[in-house]
Amino acid sequence: MLNKRLRNLRIKNQYTQQYMAEVLGIEARTYRAYETGTIKPTLDKLVKIADILDVPTDFLLGRDDYLKKLGVHIDEPLDVPPGQGRVRKRTDDK
Repeated sequence: MLNKRLRNLRIKNQYTQQYMAEVLGIEARTYRAYETGTIKPTLDKLVKIADILDVPTDFLLGRDDYLKKLGVHIDEPLDVPPGQGRVRKRTDDK
Protein backbone atom coordinates (compact mmCIF):
# COMPACT_ATOMS: atom_id res chain seq x y z
CA MET A 1 0.00 0.00 0.00
CA LEU A 2 2.81 2.44 0.86
CA ASN A 3 4.40 2.13 -2.56
CA LYS A 4 1.10 2.76 -4.38
CA ARG A 5 0.28 5.79 -2.26
CA LEU A 6 3.76 7.23 -2.77
CA ARG A 7 3.43 6.93 -6.53
CA ASN A 8 -0.13 8.24 -6.75
CA LEU A 9 0.50 11.22 -4.49
CA ARG A 10 3.73 12.09 -6.28
CA ILE A 11 1.94 12.07 -9.63
CA LYS A 12 -1.02 14.02 -8.21
CA ASN A 13 1.39 16.69 -7.01
CA GLN A 14 3.18 16.64 -10.38
CA TYR A 15 6.54 15.75 -8.85
CA THR A 16 9.07 13.61 -10.67
CA GLN A 17 10.88 10.72 -9.05
CA GLN A 18 14.09 12.68 -9.56
CA TYR A 19 12.67 15.67 -7.69
CA MET A 20 11.56 13.50 -4.77
CA ALA A 21 14.98 11.87 -4.61
CA GLU A 22 16.77 15.23 -4.62
CA VAL A 23 14.58 16.68 -1.86
CA LEU A 24 15.08 13.52 0.21
CA GLY A 25 18.82 13.50 -0.40
CA ILE A 26 18.83 10.02 -1.90
CA GLU A 27 19.54 8.54 -5.30
CA ALA A 28 16.71 8.34 -7.82
CA ARG A 29 17.00 4.55 -7.96
CA THR A 30 16.41 4.39 -4.22
CA TYR A 31 13.25 6.46 -4.52
CA ARG A 32 12.09 4.30 -7.44
CA ALA A 33 12.60 1.28 -5.19
CA TYR A 34 10.26 2.88 -2.63
CA GLU A 35 7.57 3.17 -5.30
CA THR A 36 8.02 -0.37 -6.57
CA GLY A 37 7.99 -1.74 -3.03
CA THR A 38 11.45 -3.27 -3.37
CA ILE A 39 12.63 -1.39 -0.27
CA LYS A 40 10.89 0.65 2.40
CA PRO A 41 11.98 4.13 3.46
CA THR A 42 13.53 4.65 6.88
CA LEU A 43 11.38 6.34 9.51
CA ASP A 44 13.07 9.71 9.02
CA LYS A 45 12.63 9.48 5.24
CA LEU A 46 8.98 8.47 5.66
CA VAL A 47 8.35 11.56 7.79
CA LYS A 48 10.07 13.78 5.23
CA ILE A 49 8.07 12.21 2.38
CA ALA A 50 4.84 12.86 4.29
CA ASP A 51 5.87 16.49 4.76
CA ILE A 52 6.69 16.90 1.07
CA LEU A 53 3.40 15.32 -0.01
CA ASP A 54 1.47 17.13 2.74
CA VAL A 55 -0.20 14.02 4.17
CA PRO A 56 0.02 12.26 7.54
CA THR A 57 2.44 9.34 7.78
CA ASP A 58 -0.51 7.22 8.92
CA PHE A 59 -2.15 7.84 5.56
CA LEU A 60 0.97 6.71 3.70
CA LEU A 61 1.02 3.58 5.84
CA GLY A 62 -2.65 2.81 5.14
CA ARG A 63 -3.91 3.58 8.63
CA ASP A 64 -7.06 5.33 7.42
CA ASP A 65 -9.26 3.85 10.17
CA TYR A 66 -6.87 5.15 12.83
CA LEU A 67 -7.00 8.63 11.31
CA LYS A 68 -10.81 8.57 11.26
CA LYS A 69 -10.83 7.76 14.99
CA LEU A 70 -8.72 10.87 15.53
CA GLY A 71 -11.16 12.97 13.53
CA VAL A 72 -8.95 13.31 10.46
CA HIS A 73 -10.70 12.44 7.23
CA ILE A 74 -9.04 11.72 3.96
CA ASP A 75 -11.65 12.90 1.50
CA GLU A 76 -9.79 12.50 -1.76
CA PRO A 77 -9.44 9.49 -3.97
CA LEU A 78 -5.87 9.19 -5.18
CA ASP A 79 -6.83 9.39 -8.84
CA VAL A 80 -8.07 13.01 -8.71
CA PRO A 81 -6.38 15.69 -10.79
CA PRO A 82 -3.70 17.81 -9.11
CA GLY A 83 -4.97 20.53 -6.81
CA GLN A 84 -8.28 18.86 -6.02
CA GLY A 85 -9.13 17.19 -2.74
CA ARG A 86 -7.58 17.82 0.65
CA VAL A 87 -6.50 16.07 3.79
CA ARG A 88 -8.29 17.97 6.50
CA LYS A 89 -8.99 17.92 10.19
CA ARG A 90 -12.66 17.40 10.81
CA THR A 91 -14.08 20.34 12.74
CA ASP A 92 -17.71 19.33 13.24
CA ASP A 93 -18.92 16.69 15.70
CA LYS A 94 -20.86 14.59 13.20
